Formats: sequence, structure tokens, C-alpha cells
Amino acid sequence: MLLAIPLLAIVVVIWNILAFATGGALAGQLLAFGTPSGATLALTTGEALVGLGIVLLYLEILKSTRTGAASIVDHIFSMALFVIVLLELILVPGFATGAYALVMLLTLIDVIAGFTVTISTARRDIGLGDRIG
Repeated sequence: MLLAIPLLAIVVVIWNILAFATGGALAGQLLAFGTPSGATLALTTGEALVGLGIVLLYLEILKSTRTGAASIVDHIFSMALFVIVLLELILVPGFATGAYALVMLLTLIDVIAGFTVTISTARRDIGLGDRIG
């Protein structure tokens, strides 16, 4: 059952903790790197969380290749997480940022990819469309 919890919930929980603890100040610079061109590459906390979310989305897509009852529960939780993130984005002022909109997009892709992979896997498992003649 613990495997059914969406990994992107980690990003959302961290974002909520930081947003409510700091009053929504996730646009501050987290790291800065000098580049060979002389420019400075600055990374904000929100951008770092989006990067973490991209990595976790990859793992979520790998999880969606499983079959069984746990995958159905995983899809339900992923859809619930998407709804929560969407509501926070449009209803909570501190969450109305471009970086959080990208987190919302990651959760949407998780829902769509999860259902797509599961349907494709199920079709292959039961052999639809494999008839000859």
C-alpha cells in the first residue's frame, strides 16, 4: 500500500512545508554557479523542486508499468494529488507561481502517463489486436 503513494507527493509536501513556513518565499536563490562564459546560473528553491519532480516523475512512470490492484490505487492517489495541487495553485495566493504551475503539470502528466501505460500494458497482456487472419 505504501508503494501506491505518488512520489510527486514528496515535492508537494516539501513545497507546502516551505511555503507555509516562509510565507511563500520559494523564489529566493538557493544556489548559484559560475559558468565558463562568465555568467552566473542561479537556481531558486522552486526550480530545484521542479527538478526533483522531474526525476520523481520518471520513477512514477516506471511504477505505472506494474499490474494489479496496487496500480489502481496508485492511479487514484495520483489523480487526488493532481486535484490538490490544482486547487492550491488557483486558490492559495502563495502557490500562484510559475514553478508551482510546472509541478501541477508534472502531476497531470503523471496521471495521464499512468493511465496510458496501464492501458497499453493491459491490452498487451490480454492480447487484443493480436489475432491473425
